[in-house]
Amino acid sequence: MKTFMPKAQEVDRKWYVVDVEGKVLGRAASEVAKILSGKNKPIYTPHVDTGDFVIVLNADKIVLTGKKLDKKVYRHHTGWIGHLKEKTARRYLETQPERVFELAVKRMLPSTKLGRAMFKKLKVYAGSKHEHQAQKPEVLELNI
Repeated sequence: MKTFMPKAQEVDRKWYVVDVEGKVLGRAASEVAKILSGKNKPIYTPHVDTGDFVIVLNADKIVLTGKKLDKKVYRHHTGWIGHLKEKTARRYLETQPERVFELAVKRMLPSTKLGRAMFKKLKVYAGSKHEHQAQKPEVLELNI
């Protein structure tokens, strides 16, 4: 008996719609990361991208527990001396709510070419409308 190895061209990819309104950020992001990497499928293989596409709606209504809205800080450096930029989660949610969810999921995926390919299958929207009706996405309820 041979071991089954899926090939990237043979993977059947589905589209899922996830509504994260009122869900906790980390719990929702970990479930989405599992779907993007394909860990919810029986054909999962670590070196092949077997994941599905995920459309996330209502990212602006995500919930952070405790005092994370004011204490969680997102940092990035511009490359210039002394230009370390910092934003709190509250300010990020006001200006770029999609980016908060994207960063949470991206940091749960591998930091390799494969992880970047998985991340490209994530589509995040602040509102409840998206532009992927042609793909006929299935509604997915998160078990959190």
